[in-house]
Amino acid sequence: MTVLDTPGAPGEPTDPRGRVAELHALREQAVQGPSERATQAQHAKGKLTARERIELLLDPGSFQEVEQLRRHRATGFGLENKKPYTDGVITGWGTVEGRTVFVYAHDFRIFGGALGEAHATKIHKIMDMAISAGAPLVSLNDGAGARIQEGVSALAGYGGIFQRNTRASGVIPQISVMLGPCAGGAAYSPALTDFVFMVRETSQMFITGPDVVRAVTGEEITQNGLGGADVHAETSGVAHFAYDDEETCIAEVRYLISLLPSNNRENPPTVVSEDPADRRGDVLLDLVPADGNRPYDMRKVIEELVDDGDYLEIHERWATNILCALARLDGQVVGIVANQPQSLAGVLDIEASEKAARFVQMCDAFNIPIVTLLDVPGFLPGVDQEHGGIIRHGAKLLYAYCNATVPRISLILRKAYGGAYIVMDSQSIGADLTYAWPTNEIAVMGAEGAANVIFRKQIAEAEDPEAMRARMVKEYKAELMHPYYAAERGLVDDVIDPAETRQVLISSLAMLRNKHADLPSRKHGNPPQ
Repeated sequence: MTVLDTPGAPGEPTDPRGRVAELHALREQAVQGPSERATQAQHAKGKLTARERIELLLDPGSFQEVEQLRRHRATGFGLENKKPYTDGVITGWGTVEGRTVFVYAHDFRIFGGALGEAHATKIHKIMDMAISAGAPLVSLNDGAGARIQEGVSALAGYGGIFQRNTRASGVIPQISVMLGPCAGGAAYSPALTDFVFMVRETSQMFITGPDVVRAVTGEEITQNGLGGADVHAETSGVAHFAYDDEETCIAEVRYLISLLPSNNRENPPTVVSEDPADRRGDVLLDLVPADGNRPYDMRKVIEELVDDGDYLEIHERWATNILCALARLDGQVVGIVANQPQSLAGVLDIEASEKAARFVQMCDAFNIPIVTLLDVPGFLPGVDQEHGGIIRHGAKLLYAYCNATVPRISLILRKAYGGAYIVMDSQSIGADLTYAWPTNEIAVMGAEGAANVIFRKQIAEAEDPEAMRARMVKEYKAELMHPYYAAERGLVDDVIDPAETRQVLISSLAMLRNKHADLPSRKHGNPPQ
């Protein structure tokens, strides 16, 4: 009888129970991480561990880990003596409200979450699985960039991530959650994804850090001042959402996922709404002043229209003159684009155009109907805007709307002037249905400006120029800016009672639910940049 034929001691190949015990010990080691001290250090920074974050994100007990026992094979600089399980990234899948979601989370306790070859390979694999399965991908980022000891192999790992981000774009929702540092080339992966979440004080994103900035330009700045959550949520527009703590941030990620389809071949999930579809909104008559020069909060209009007044605003603190939000109408997810008269009178400028264009593209990619609420006096004039490329950036929004094949409904509340009216999903660029309130004013420009151009000579030659100007303004309004001028020419489909807006939008979206539109055969368009 050979050795292999005899019962063995625990842990030997001939003892299955021993091998199972060994497996559980290895798994426990991988789950616990490098040490309790490392875990305490993570908590001391106000940060959760990677596994704690995954537990918050996914439904209880649903996480299935992939390559938990993966270890790097690098040598040199002492790496051969430090080969922890997971290699600093946890990958796998689970469910959010019962729907499959893939996730990878950097473990800052191991190599500072830095990316090496094995680490990158694990991420590549989970990204490929998410694309193949047609399910959202969430990255929980808390890493120190490329693992310097592994050299160019680490950099190549980032290239593989970027290539997969691009391949997955418009195919599955990609959500980046910044929960720690993200510096250098690593910052480009979040920039390629659909949504970026950040946590104040603990997360930062920048290409070159404060030390490099100081050395090159002499400027003194902190990490948060350079690339913190508030900077990216308010100034750069890199972050769509910013929160005070990780728990709130991850809860909002779950909410966002509930509003998105799993992939571009599905529609967003629907729910049964208890908010009546025919609920009247009489309060809208008081929310929106008839005087086009008086501001109001468009958010209150959105709250009145959508189910239970509940919506998720995207880029809430960047380009505040336009609002982008996901909400539900009769249980169906819609994307809302709306001018905000409370900020810069609701004009379109460079940042507002970019913000809305990206949102329209996202909605179109993931089969989300678009409702546009117009109250726009035009594009923001100024040398800075023209030199900054308002033509090019405004064209991005125009291109996004013209290219969108999802159901599109526009509603003109008050002003709709000039090129901004055309760009904001007018009937002429393909809106399926266009409605207007009786307070609408659709025109090339405001009456005062139009009168000054058209009747310049009469005003200049009049004995009382101001009286003549007032008379001409009144005449222009009566002839070309009355609420039914556009309806009489078929430029809007109907002028509706504001109180009936919710009912009209819901019935229109129901009619358009099975809309099918074909685009010309092409590899891809060449949108303005």
